[in-house]
Amino acid sequence: AVIRVQHLHQLAAKMINDFEDGLLPEEHRQLSKIFPLSFCNSDSIETPTDKDETQKSSVLKLLHISFRLIESWEYTSQTLSRTISNSLTIGNPSQITEKLADLKVGINVLIKGYLDGQPNMNDNDSLPLPFEDFYFTMEEGNIRESFHLLACFNKDMHKVETYLRVANCRRSLDSNCTL
Repeated sequence: AVIRVQHLHQLAAKMINDFEDGLLPEEHRQLSKIFPLSFCNSDSIETPTDKDETQKSSVLKLLHISFRLIESWEYTSQTLSRTISNSLTIGNPSQITEKLADLKVGINVLIKGYLDGQPNMNDNDSLPLPFEDFYFTMEEGNIRESFHLLACFNKDMHKVETYLRVANCRRSLDSNCTL
C-alpha cells in the first residue's frame, strides 16, 4: 500500500509541476496566492492536524482516514483524468482511477487484517456519496479550477502516504516511527 500511494503521490507532484511549468509567470503568482485559501473536497474528513497528532493516532485510525481520503477521490478522479488529459501529457489518465481503486482495496484488506475478526466500530463512518457534485461542476479548461483540482489531489496523496508510512512503521514494531 505504501509503494502504491508513493507512486500516486509522485504522479500527483509531477502533474502539478508539469501544469505549473505551462503557466505564465503572472498566472502562477495568482494561483499560488489562491490555493491555500481554497477548499478541497476532502477537507471535511477529520484528519490529524499536525505531526504530533499523527504520531498519537492509532494504526486503525490512520488506515480509516487513508481509506476515506482515497474514497473521496473515487469519483473525482474522473474529473482529474479529464483535466490532465486536456492540459498535460503524462501517459494514460485512466490509470489514476485504476490505481486509486486498487489502493482502496488494499487499504480495506489492511483494515480487515488489522481487525482480525473484531467488529468494525466505524462501519457507518463512510463518506456521504456522491462526491461528483463537488468537482464535476468544474469548467473544462479553466486554469484556476484545474490547478485547484491538481493541488487538492497532491495534498491528499501526501496525507495518505504519510499515514500509511506511520501505520507501516508501527506494524514493524520499529520504536523510531518519526515523521
